[in-house]
Amino acid sequence: MINEIIKLVSPKNLEIFFKDEQYDNNLVVVRPTYLSICAADQRYYQGKRSREILEKKLPLTLIHEGVGEVIYDANKEFQVGEKVVMIPNIPIEEDDIIKENYLRSSKFRSSSADGFMQSAVYIKRDRIIPIRNIEENVGALIELCSISINAIENFIKKGHKRRNVFGVWGSGNMGYTTSLFLKSYFPDSKVIVLGTRQEKLAYFSFVDETRLITDIDENFKVDHAFECVGGPKSEGAISQIIDVIEPEGCINLLGVSEEPVDINTRMVLEKGLSLLGNSRSGYNDFEKTVELLQDKQMQEYLENIISETIQINQLNDINEAFERDLNNDFKTVMKWNM
Repeated sequence: MINEIIKLVSPKNLEIFFKDEQYDNNLVVVRPTYLSICAADQRYYQGKRSREILEKKLPLTLIHEGVGEVIYDANKEFQVGEKVVMIPNIPIEEDDIIKENYLRSSKFRSSSADGFMQSAVYIKRDRIIPIRNIEENVGALIELCSISINAIENFIKKGHKRRNVFGVWGSGNMGYTTSLFLKSYFPDSKVIVLGTRQEKLAYFSFVDETRLITDIDENFKVDHAFECVGGPKSEGAISQIIDVIEPEGCINLLGVSEEPVDINTRMVLEKGLSLLGNSRSGYNDFEKTVELLQDKQMQEYLENIISETIQINQLNDINEAFERDLNNDFKTVMKWNM
């Protein structure tokens, strides 16, 4: 079957490719319906990755956050028209200890494998999960949410049990979903979100407290912290966390930085701190996210960070969506009609 695939061939330059897809019974064919733009997609689209990376990976199909509807399953495990979320992580092997999203052999859509900007996605059946009772535009944010779930689940296993006060640094998408699910997991704990813009902090109505990062004195302390800043500002966030976190606390790192970040290891040693890296997610994280999103109030909170939904009918619409996304405070969702 001939499939239409949109590829980034150079920064800001998209082209349509045609591929003769090979089907087997382990695959399900899904038509994308709602796709969400991630900062990682933007870095490729805007040419913000290194020249070596761009030369190695382009042409590449972008987008790893999305939902769709089943259009064919020979095994009839999934019904035609059934709404599903697509999991971008592609494990090649299994490991009794290491989670699928940390295995170096795993591939990831819109990075080491083509993403979801296609007319149809031929995807392994263990890479989709039904999303009954979840609005599709919210469903497009499930991948983002699953990263927060992965981080929280990792923390539960490795962080100590004094969990009275959590600090979340970052008032963007990742800070929003992480603090939202922290309150779900730990309703009796205090969750404080710290950021640089009061107008964005105003969205975090479900947490116990918000603060500007400049509004911290010597009495401010947290038991554990989640760093959701990323980029060049993550260095300052991590430095501040090290200063205010209680001894033997866990610093959960979620922010992605292109360049190395300096860390005050002396105070990490003196305080006995743990640094826990978190990246991407796997099937179990998606499954848990779908379960939590059966709560309609959680969906309503997530709808608040959909800054814009853009209809995609032609290539130029995609270009426009990526450019408009740069000016949106939170998520840009594409209604995929191609």
